[in-house]
Amino acid sequence: MKCNCSASSKHLVFACSGAANTGYLADQVARRLNLQGDAKMFCLAAIGAELEGYLKSARDSELNLVIDGCPTGCGRKIFERLGLPHTSFVLTELGVEKGKTLIDEAVIADMTQRIQKEVPQV
Repeated sequence: MKCNCSASSKHLVFACSGAANTGYLADQVARRLNLQGDAKMFCLAAIGAELEGYLKSARDSELNLVIDGCPTGCGRKIFERLGLPHTSFVLTELGVEKGKTLIDEAVIADMTQRIQKEVPQV
């Protein structure tokens, strides 16, 4: 099966998708940005695995949004290690508490809107 993961958007979004509530939230915010057309969700694991097609898409992107759930910053660290340009967001810096904040529709919408305000329109 061939992956249809080519970047057709000038803005890409990558989420940490970690095991904690904050990783789940990062994933949900990235999916919301994708659905709303603000950025195309792309695979952070493929970037970490250094798959050339994905790296090329990230290098060619006008804007790479990296959403990390917590200050560990796995997504940011992957992009920094590979020297890829990016704009990083850490959800715990926006008021979400790791292991405590209940992730519901209101929290997902709030975090999505807060990130949208910082991102140039497509």
